Amino acid sequence: MSYIRFEKTLMTNLQEALPKEILRTNRSGAYSSSSILDSNTRKHHGLLVVPVPQIDGENHVLLSSLDETVIQHGAEFNLGLHRYSGGTYSPNGHKYAREFSWEKVPTTIYRVGGVILKKEKVFQHFHNRVLIRYTLLDAHSVTTLRLRPFLAFRRADQLTHENYAANRNYNEVDNGICTCMYEGYPTLYMQASKKSEYVFTPNWYKGIEYQHDMEMGYAYKEDLYVPGYFEFDIKKGESIIFAAGLEEVDTNSLASTFDEEVEVHKPRENFIQCLTNAAHQFHNKHDGEHYIIAGYPWFKSRARDTFLSLPGLTLAIGEIDSFRKAMKTAEIALNDLMEGRMISVDIQEMYDPDIPLWAIWCIQQYARLYNRQEAMDTYGDLVNRIIQFIMDGRHPNLHLHENGLLYTNGTEKPVTWMNSMVNGLPAVPRTGYIVEINALWYNALKFNAQILEHKGDAETGKQCDTWAELSGESFKDTFLNEYGYLLDYVDGNNISWAVRPNMLIAASLENTPLTIAERKKIFDICTKELRTQKGIRSLSPKSGGYNPIYRGNQQQRDAAYHQGTVWPWLLGFYIETNLKIYKQSGLSFADRCLVGLEGEMFYHSLGTLSELYDGNPPFEGRGAYSFAMNVAAILRVNKLMSKYYNY
Repeated sequence: MSYIRFEKTLMTNLQEALPKEILRTNRSGAYSSSSILDSNTRKHHGLLVVPVPQIDGENHVLLSSLDETVIQHGAEFNLGLHRYSGGTYSPNGHKYAREFSWEKVPTTIYRVGGVILKKEKVFQHFHNRVLIRYTLLDAHSVTTLRLRPFLAFRRADQLTHENYAANRNYNEVDNGICTCMYEGYPTLYMQASKKSEYVFTPNWYKGIEYQHDMEMGYAYKEDLYVPGYFEFDIKKGESIIFAAGLEEVDTNSLASTFDEEVEVHKPRENFIQCLTNAAHQFHNKHDGEHYIIAGYPWFKSRARDTFLSLPGLTLAIGEIDSFRKAMKTAEIALNDLMEGRMISVDIQEMYDPDIPLWAIWCIQQYARLYNRQEAMDTYGDLVNRIIQFIMDGRHPNLHLHENGLLYTNGTEKPVTWMNSMVNGLPAVPRTGYIVEINALWYNALKFNAQILEHKGDAETGKQCDTWAELSGESFKDTFLNEYGYLLDYVDGNNISWAVRPNMLIAASLENTPLTIAERKKIFDICTKELRTQKGIRSLSPKSGGYNPIYRGNQQQRDAAYHQGTVWPWLLGFYIETNLKIYKQSGLSFADRCLVGLEGEMFYHSLGTLSELYDGNPPFEGRGAYSFAMNVAAILRVNKLMSKYYNY
């Protein structure tokens, strides 16, 4: 029995089934996503969503959905499901759904009288093409399958409406048609493994609603264009494969291509296998470079997310070559930053002051999770150049003071991962000496000293170590307060006493000026005030401004974004701190910390983790429905835990 599996009772309950989403991606940034009922609940959903460089490089929904109709004895049974104006659902095809499972590929079983139809979907790894295989498992009389495509041809974050500019023309191709609704868009090819009768009946389906967008306060209603439908005779035991992509395909090869795609997919038989599969979704390759997508459906490649995610998405699951390739692209961006050039690769937010320090942390994970000597030999010069870049004062917003600490101005623009803005200013204005930036700085100096000693430059390494010791003393004097936890930031008399999770980063690092006893006090207060079953809160309920529910309009959500919401990626630093303190005896507690997240494999986007969760029960998942930093953190800490188990 599949690990991810839902039966008829749930499938026929819209309240339970519609919030459960599936996501398939390839390495070009394209994706296919919907609910398990194939009823879109977001404007970002679609069977074929692809970047269109010739327009704007953003993702665009070409094929929104595909309705299936089973016909027997002239009676039509439509398996589709759409929400229309007023919350009316039609044609209520969910009542025929009997089972959904996802071991290698998403699979749905429908039953219409004596007809049992299986639907399986794959998204090709290296082509912008979705393949859907329909297999008639049982039927007692002649059966016809009709497929009706709903086209959008619009940006994934926008909506479309009936208009006279839409091009209705189409051309016949092998076992299908090709069409393009608007100038500048790629041509959409819709073909099948079996010759069909195509019936051209152009029509706009008006007032389709997206419930999730409506609940979030976004525009949520659009019209979709249906050019016609494909009709096939299908026999018991027969399979028909429908393909929608940007290139014409040899229809004779569709059966073998589908089987090959299924074969390369790894099964989802447990929690870690689900996250391993999810890890592959964030890789993106274009223009000869290898990127990490921060999350789906709307994020691009971002610098901080790249460095925080890369170890977990690659090293933790044994994919060393992927780390090297993504790091090679990231190194181009780092060199551009240090040389004062425009960033020449598609990585956003490279100028944030903590980015160089997270880059060094990322390289340090290569040393910890794979090979220390190779890390120093391969990336040692880069680490040293980053240190010199900071010490020379060449970063515009990272200033090394005589006390060995780094000062950052965060009053007008966010400078850390707490980056939401309200009314044009940071919602959480962290500024001055920021706790994790200076913890990462101490860690980087110590790591660089080790690299220099490894390379035979003991004198420079000693100088670097001296700077680290000065930084470490100032760190404790500045941040460690009489209550046993770390201040979040200090800027003269502007001191943040808020209990936030950033102190966990300091406590978890390989090199830290904190003693074990000091780490334990930090760990204990975070356990009492920040830990939840879904991860770590961004602010303690006892601190002022606690706002744990991420909902409302955009401004309300931005204000709540880091004021008590829960972030699973911080659980990685929490568990790592636990292991630093308790070593092997902390493993059982670490296991218990992950139990709450295992349940998320069956909610929201199946088999992955949402961007954030409400800070109060029931800890509802919010934001992007698949987030790289969260997936990566759990995989990374699972790898660290396995080393203790194998000790």
